[in-house]
Amino acid sequence: MTIVLGDRQPCGHAEPMRILLLPLAALALTAAGPIDPARIKADVRTLSSDAFAGRGPGEPGEAATIAFLARQMAAAGLAPGGENGGWYQKVPLVRLDTLPGGTATLSARGRATVLRDGPDLDINPTNAGVTDVRNAPLLFAGWGAPDPARGWDAFQGVDVRGKVVVMLAGDPDLEGGRDLGFGGRALVVGGRGGTKTAAAAKAGALGVLFIHETAAYSWPYAQAGDSIRVPSFAYAPLKPNALQFSGIVRGPAILPVLARLGLTLPALKARARSASFRAFPLQATVSVAATNRAREVVSHNVVGVLRGAARPDEFVLYGAHWDANGHNGPDRTGDAIRNGAVDNATGTAELLEVARAFALARRPARSVVFAAWTAEEKGLLGAEYYAQHPLYSLARTAAVINLDPHVVLPAARNLELIGPGQTDLESLLVSAAREQGLRVDPEPSPEAGWYFRSDHYPFAQRGVPALAFRAGRDLKVGGLRAGQRVVGAYNERCYHQPCDEFSPAWTFAGTAQEALAAFRVGQMVANSSAWPGWTAGSSFATVRAASAGDRR
Repeated sequence: MTIVLGDRQPCGHAEPMRILLLPLAALALTAAGPIDPARIKADVRTLSSDAFAGRGPGEPGEAATIAFLARQMAAAGLAPGGENGGWYQKVPLVRLDTLPGGTATLSARGRATVLRDGPDLDINPTNAGVTDVRNAPLLFAGWGAPDPARGWDAFQGVDVRGKVVVMLAGDPDLEGGRDLGFGGRALVVGGRGGTKTAAAAKAGALGVLFIHETAAYSWPYAQAGDSIRVPSFAYAPLKPNALQFSGIVRGPAILPVLARLGLTLPALKARARSASFRAFPLQATVSVAATNRAREVVSHNVVGVLRGAARPDEFVLYGAHWDANGHNGPDRTGDAIRNGAVDNATGTAELLEVARAFALARRPARSVVFAAWTAEEKGLLGAEYYAQHPLYSLARTAAVINLDPHVVLPAARNLELIGPGQTDLESLLVSAAREQGLRVDPEPSPEAGWYFRSDHYPFAQRGVPALAFRAGRDLKVGGLRAGQRVVGAYNERCYHQPCDEFSPAWTFAGTAQEALAAFRVGQMVANSSAWPGWTAGSSFATVRAASAGDRR
């Protein structure tokens, strides 16, 4: 299905979007455009080299990474856009390393099953030091609280205090066979793991355990548990957390325990697929033993700015996360570094290339800010910190464009829009794609909830219109089948793994298509006096409306 957005009217827009749609010829771009895939390739090669040690926040690779980014921004013609006239914004964090040997012991019907951290579950204690939970009662809470306003709240009226909650991933629609009010396959914000965990914690839970299923998570369990232990992060100073831990349990590891209780996963799902469902005891207990080592680190966002010629106090913000998962000990092949060539050296290289394109073009009316975020892999912490401590007014930020590609692909016939139906920026993306002879398709896996999983989301929560999209997989050579093979292989083997490494064979043709579209959308907004908006009925529109006075 191709998205057709050009005729939609935005919510609360003072001017029609045609004002934003400047013709390509008027901007004096060459037929090939201002984006050079060779420069992107060179930057990815550098950023994903072992010299950058996997770009872990607070690790030795950070210093090399942020210095490189600042040099490249300066060379592109940007001015320092960070704190105190420099390139950086400090982000105070606490690194939590879970030591090997953690366990969760499930006891049911007189029999204990020990789940080992790694092969059976991915356990994440939330506090520093030793976590020692003994014989805590287990509750099954289905999908948790995906929509309390409409009555879908498994915790309502249930005593959750001191108990460990077992939950399903995703939301009730994924396998429901019909739309139960959650948008069909598309994940709603209430289906996010973080949202569910917060709801369980608010209800008084001692811990949460999610049952891993590949379809609901969009990645295999091996990406979390059967791999090198990577650290988690929180903002400093670390505050005591009544929720002692969260964890992801490999499905086959917990199914025998459920069977001893006379339960099956399909039957539990069927029972939970109703607004009247409430959490119930599983007649089982869990004991968790795990140890965290905590240390405070200061990480950094890297920020550059190109000042607008006519309205420098209005902004377009581009973002990409510079971090990957760092140096964490050898995997089964002996590789100790998660270089993150795709995720997200490629997006970071796109950010630099878009900055170069802006600096070489006619100076835009609005200022354009370029931010390389830290700690996206740790919970969007760098972007969230900026959103909490903005260096440039969010009320006067016209748009956020996020660069977080998922795979390096050859040239394609399409782009993939993440979270369609959100903002009228999408009509600009359609226009930018058409300039390249491309179409815009909705993301093929909306159940993955990508709109909530990357750095544009903290800005959307604060009402700033945000756009996220990726290079398409309908390849010019080989079509959709060929593109899906590349995406599938990456998801299965290399997503967040040491094999996400640079390949000299990559052409970055699809990446260049993505970067050029991002440049053009931002250029349209930066040269317009109109303010993009959210679609009617969006909760983000309500937040944006509260700051309307700042944009008059």
